[in-house]
Amino acid sequence: MSGSCRSARSGFVTSTLFLESPTRIMAPMAVMTPCLMVYAALEHRIRQGLAEHRQTFPDQKGHPAAECPTARGVFQFFTGIHVLLVGQIAEVVLNLNTHHQTLLAILGVHYVDLYANSG
Repeated sequence: MSGSCRSARSGFVTSTLFLESPTRIMAPMAVMTPCLMVYAALEHRIRQGLAEHRQTFPDQKGHPAAECPTARGVFQFFTGIHVLLVGQIAEVVLNLNTHHQTLLAILGVHYVDLYANSG
């Protein structure tokens, strides 16, 4: 079972009272299916980009040699990045390190542009 399905299954809790009818069963499935598709697509894109550029990304424990990081691990690694608003003049992205910048460059120009004002 892939890591994304495992984390979704363990983190997704519903009440047995809620799941009494087929409609109520279909509603969470209708939400979870596209979420897992986006999650898997992002994970594939990250892993493919890292392989093409022969790069690694730190894993959740901080070890530098993760060739196949999970999307969850990447999301957790990006926590702590903040946007500082300087009045209405500028936005500065804080706490962006070289690992973040490398991954953003691998993902593409659009991602780099989102974090362009890093300091």
